[in-house]
Amino acid sequence: MKYSIIIPVYNRPDEVDELLQSLTTQTFKDFEVVVVEDGSDIPCQEVVEKYADRLNLKYFTKPNSGPGQTRNYGVERSQGEFVIVLDSDVVLPPGYLQATEQALTQRGSGEGAPIDAFGGPDRAHESFSDVQKAINYSMTSFFTTGGIRGGKKQMDKKFYPRSFNMGIRRELYNKLGGFSEMRFGEDIDFSIRIYESGACCRLFPEAWVWHKRRTDFKKFFKQVHNSGIARINLMKRHPGTLKLVHLLPAIFTLGTFACLLMALLFLILTVLGFIALWSAPKPGCVNGPMICIIAGIGGMLLFLLPLILFSTIIFMDSSFRNKSVKIGFLSIWASFIQLIGYGTGFLCAWWLRCICGRNEELQAFKNNFYK
Repeated sequence: MKYSIIIPVYNRPDEVDELLQSLTTQTFKDFEVVVVEDGSDIPCQEVVEKYADRLNLKYFTKPNSGPGQTRNYGVERSQGEFVIVLDSDVVLPPGYLQATEQALTQRGSGEGAPIDAFGGPDRAHESFSDVQKAINYSMTSFFTTGGIRGGKKQMDKKFYPRSFNMGIRRELYNKLGGFSEMRFGEDIDFSIRIYESGACCRLFPEAWVWHKRRTDFKKFFKQVHNSGIARINLMKRHPGTLKLVHLLPAIFTLGTFACLLMALLFLILTVLGFIALWSAPKPGCVNGPMICIIAGIGGMLLFLLPLILFSTIIFMDSSFRNKSVKIGFLSIWASFIQLIGYGTGFLCAWWLRCICGRNEELQAFKNNFYK
C-alpha cells in the first residue's frame, strides 16, 4: 500500500464527514484511512461507518492526549509506505493524491534526490464563511509573513511542512520517533528533526488542500498566540533555528503599540490645545493653543499613517483576491490579530524563557488542541 492517511479528531464529526467524502473522490486509489478519536465527547463513529464500503478505513478511540500523540497512535496501526497526516478541518480536491504521487514519482525517476518528506499549501473554499476566508488570507499573505513562511520562496530557503497537510516516508517516521510531546509547534519540531536527519523535504505546490482554519477571531488569537510561544520553545529545543522572518511579527507588534501610544500622546496634546483655546481670556492668547492643536493633529497622523497604509494594502489585496469588500475589511482585523497574537506570544515567551530563565516549555492556552 502506498499511502496511509492519518486523521486525529476531537469532537468534529461534521468535519470528518466532509473530509472522508472528499477522500472518496480521489483519482489515485492506493491508500488507507486511519481515523483516531482523541477522547471526544462527540464521537464520529457513525460518520466513519457511512464510508466503510467506499474507503479502506480503520477507526480507533483513545484517551485525550493532543494531536501529536494521536497521530503517532494512528501511524502505529497503519501500513502505507508513506504516511500523510491531515487535520480534520481540511477537505481534499480530487487530484490531491494524484499530484502527490506524480511529484514523488518524478523525483524518484531521476529528477533530484528521492523525497523523504513533503507538504502542501492550503486554500479557502468558496463555501467557507467570510471570517474563515479572512483568516485564511492573513495566514497565507506575503504582507503578514504567511506567504513568506509557507510559500515557495521562504526566507530561510527551507519548507517546513505543517501537520494539516504533511507527508513522510514511514521508515523515516519510525526512525525519528514521530511527533514529540510538545502541545503546540510539534509539527515544526518534527520538520526540524527531519532536516537535522539529512532527509530530503520538499513543498508540493499542487498537493494543496482546502483548510477551514478557525471559525472566529477569538479562537484564531489563541492559535497564533500559542504559535508565537512555540517558536521560543522550538528555539530552545533546536538552537540556531530562529530566523529573521520569525521576528517580524514581534517587531510589528512593538511598532504598532509604539505608534498607538505616540498617537495617544499627541491626541492628549490636541485636547489640551482645544481646552486652552476655549479658556483663552483674550483673542491674542490663541497662538500657543493653536500650535498645540496643529502639532497634536500632525503628530497623530504621522504615527497612525503606517497603520493606515498597512490596513489599506491588506484591504485592497484581500478584496481583490477574494472578490469581496467585506472580506477585505475583515482581513484587516484578521491580519492584526495574526501578527499581534503571534508577536505577543513570542515576546512573552522570550521574556520568561530567555530573560527570566524559566526552563520549562510554556503554554498559554493548554486545552485547545483542536479549538
